[in-house]
Formats: sequence, structure tokens, C-alpha cells
Amino acid sequence: QVQLVESGGGLVQAGGSLRLSCAASGITFNYFIMGWFRQAPGKEREFVAAIHWDGGRTNVANSVKGRFTISRDDAKNTVFLQMNSLKPDDTGLYYCGAQYRGGSYSDGPTYDYWGQGTQVTVSS
Repeated sequence: QVQLVESGGGLVQAGGSLRLSCAASGITFNYFIMGWFRQAPGKEREFVAAIHWDGGRTNVANSVKGRFTISRDDAKNTVFLQMNSLKPDDTGLYYCGAQYRGGSYSDGPTYDYWGQGTQVTVSS
């Protein structure tokens, strides 16, 4: 049974930092592209960041570039999202996804598995 479990969300003031984690089980982790997406109330889910199999290639959305960093630890089957200089617009439910079958790393429907999400709230 595949499981992706996110953690690390919370309430933080603008300008603060959070580090999200996503622990995977039931998959051969290093075969998968891992991604982070977020969904704000009343908005559609949007791409945040992705990291490829070997960890050497990463992609981040323009809205978070320079503030967010994605990384992975294949020995622990875990992907991380370091979020710095947080803004109120970063508020949302953050989801971890795993993609095996290919497709655009920024396109949610191409992902095979999803976690339940962790809430991030940034106050002004």
C-alpha cells in the first residue's frame, strides 16, 4: 500500500520559515519524481516545486523562486520543502505527490500518488 505522509505545516508570521516533509512508503522512491503542490481556499491546486530521480534537477514555480527549496533523501524515502520569507499568499494546503509514469512535472493529473496534505497559514 502506497502512502505519502506530509508534516511540518503550521501557523507562521510573514517573513518566517517552515520546513515541510513528505515520507513515502510502498514505492521504490528513487524511481519517482516528487513534487509539492498547494491549494488555497477557493483556488485551484497549483504547482510549487519538483525534484527529479537523481535529485540533481529541480524546478520551482516563479511565485516561490528564491524563497523555496526542494530536496530529497532517498535513504529515508523523504522529500522536503524548505520555505523561507513566507508571505500571506503562501497560505494553503500543501500536498506531496509522486510521479512515475511520466508527463509534465508541473501538471497535477500526471502524478500517480498523493498525500493528504499539511496546512500552512501565514499571517500578516
